[in-house]
Amino acid sequence: MKDFDRMLEKYAELVIQVGVNIQPGQVLLVQSPLEAVDFTRHVVSKAYEAGAKFVQVDWDDEKITRIRYEKAPDDSFGYYPKWQADTMEQLAEGGGAVLHIKVPDPELFRGIDSAKVSTAVKAAAVARETYQSYVRSNKVTWSLIKAPTKAWADKVFADLPEEQRIEAMWEAVFQMNRVTSDNDPVAAWKEHIQTLKQKQEFMNHKRYKALHYRAPGTDLHVEMPDGYLWLGGGDYNEDGNYFVANMPTEEIYTMPHRLGVNGTVSSTLPLNLNGRLVEGIKLTFKDGKVVEYAAESGREHLTSLLETDEGASYLGEMALVPADSPISKMKRVFFNTGIDENASCHFALGSSYPVNIEGGTKLSKEELLARGANVSLTHVDFMVGSAELEIDGELLDGTMEPVFRNGVWAE
Repeated sequence: MKDFDRMLEKYAELVIQVGVNIQPGQVLLVQSPLEAVDFTRHVVSKAYEAGAKFVQVDWDDEKITRIRYEKAPDDSFGYYPKWQADTMEQLAEGGGAVLHIKVPDPELFRGIDSAKVSTAVKAAAVARETYQSYVRSNKVTWSLIKAPTKAWADKVFADLPEEQRIEAMWEAVFQMNRVTSDNDPVAAWKEHIQTLKQKQEFMNHKRYKALHYRAPGTDLHVEMPDGYLWLGGGDYNEDGNYFVANMPTEEIYTMPHRLGVNGTVSSTLPLNLNGRLVEGIKLTFKDGKVVEYAAESGREHLTSLLETDEGASYLGEMALVPADSPISKMKRVFFNTGIDENASCHFALGSSYPVNIEGGTKLSKEELLARGANVSLTHVDFMVGSAELEIDGELLDGTMEPVFRNGVWAE
């Protein structure tokens, strides 16, 4: 137990120093599942040690969430508390930080009417639109991390005896976050970030005008807008403080041109869409928009996503992750997009991140659309990478050259 507590403490220090990078006098909001109480206490302790002025913990219990969908009146799912949205906006406007310890049960909404979930998700997205604009433009410092829960561990490690699953999940979380008993994870992450920056700089230097994806079930041509930027590792908030929004992260990412996506793409890993699994996704694009779609299971959930608003049928993000990334080498599906996307190249349906285009954080919605960025209430990643994926880059003069071969960097 002593060793485990030490690992929890190292992990907590990592997410405070590198993830949200708490500054003296900053306010921190932690959103955490009840099952992660011991780890959350370590996080709060490390935040105050770093100089946080105040730390608020909002606890989440998925059993209570499930009760709402089972027993609340049907006409209540379009409601989202304005005071809750206002709180998030005020936190961002005051220079605060948010740490999400998010591990949704992949089976949470099994048997629940999909329309209820979709209505509630959209109501939250509408109410939190201003806050999400702060997130996407780096006005607020935020980080999304993982901690085991029983439901998640039972799904991912179903091949192990029940009493071993939580421990196995903790070991996986530590491993993917470079937390070991004999290392300094903060130093390890700084080195890792530099490696991602090298890839980011390489792709920004190339200035490809388009990428062409090929794999079984995939033949997709993706154009990029003028002034696009590849990013990776982390980014700077408005005050110039560096933070890492996703831990773990193995990606570099940018935005495609909203109207420049043509062809077909197939997913390679299951998608946990707000507690509903969607598998075997196949999307066909014409001039940027999804014009045909299918799924081996959960098609109704995919339909709900695409119907969120106009922008939900267009791509907002494209990300490169080699098929030999540390998480991919773990050879396990985690049924959690924040992890699985770091084992695989991926795209996102929905909003672009304004930081991925020059001057984007200062642009209005209309100006972003005019520049080729996508605008939507939603942003959902889905995985398309595999060891069979090939990507070619088209240079400004029309020359084609390999970017990925057999799922990894061509060079």
